[in-house]
Amino acid sequence: MAELATPLQSFIGGVGLVLPAHALLYLNGKVFGISGFMHRSVRGDREAIAGVAGLVLGGVVAGLIDRSGPSPITLSFPLVAMSGSLVGLGTKLANGCTSGHMVCGLSRFSTRSLAATATFFLTGVLTTRVMHGSTSVNSSAGIDWTLGSAGYVLLAAQVAPLALLATLYTTYQRPKAKRDEPTANHGARLAAAFTSAVDFALALRLSNLVDVQKVLSFLVLPASLQPLLDAPLRAVGLVDGPATRPFDPSLAFLAAGALPLGMVLYRYLRGPEVPHLGGPWNIPRGRVVNARLLVGAAIFGVGWGMLGICPGPALVNLGRALGSKSDVSALLVWLSTFIAGGLLVPS
Repeated sequence: MAELATPLQSFIGGVGLVLPAHALLYLNGKVFGISGFMHRSVRGDREAIAGVAGLVLGGVVAGLIDRSGPSPITLSFPLVAMSGSLVGLGTKLANGCTSGHMVCGLSRFSTRSLAATATFFLTGVLTTRVMHGSTSVNSSAGIDWTLGSAGYVLLAAQVAPLALLATLYTTYQRPKAKRDEPTANHGARLAAAFTSAVDFALALRLSNLVDVQKVLSFLVLPASLQPLLDAPLRAVGLVDGPATRPFDPSLAFLAAGALPLGMVLYRYLRGPEVPHLGGPWNIPRGRVVNARLLVGAAIFGVGWGMLGICPGPALVNLGRALGSKSDVSALLVWLSTFIAGGLLVPS
């Protein structure tokens, strides 16, 4: 059966990504940056570990709902390992990935996140064109305007974690004074990190950002834009013919769902910048766009374009594979090399 574009699924999924991301900001004063979760979890950060665990568990739930695992990874293990290590290295240098820089950073009008997103998108597009532009995929020019066979169940599954996040908000009282580091409710903060991650994972699955083929078909860009990319690539001998892989616009609808809502929530509903559950307000304010940021984002984009996967989808797909009893070997290779790549950069 041919793959159809899924704009409604991606749009609603994009809206769903913003709610847990904003909840984590409001309750814990933290950015929902999944590469950061993974890098900090290696150092024993308990809230980061809770976030990683929540993303995997959310993936398990999605796998049980779908009754099928993620799309198989067709690259060889050495290339999977290279992709993972590049994404790990790049996100550590750039301090973020698609969730931290694109979903959260652009919602805050961060100039650093804008520069990082533009950079990793460009290198991701170029890498995808070189490696996958001529790949034959089972696709169609049609559009599926439904939520899919599992869409309503995935939406219903998000009610429970959102209700738990609301319970944390109503149960605990925000610290009255805006101090450098109000007393933290550690157990509640762990619960918020875990629960928001479960909800984020379910929305990520609905958005189809977990589908590596959809990601690659989005990064290949429309045919009208491909000549702009092909000219420099052809000049250095990296491509020798037109791209044949069809463009899938679905993930543009993810951004259309996520960014406007994220901007409104951050602008009007972030509160007095004191975490509701105590602890420090850890939202970056830096505006300096430096070489480390741009080089890291460029490296991340290359790794992303090689395979079509980044930290959040990797963790969610691991959970989906576990929930559906599918093969997890390629995902474990990617995740382990991601961690190794991040360890190359001093903290």
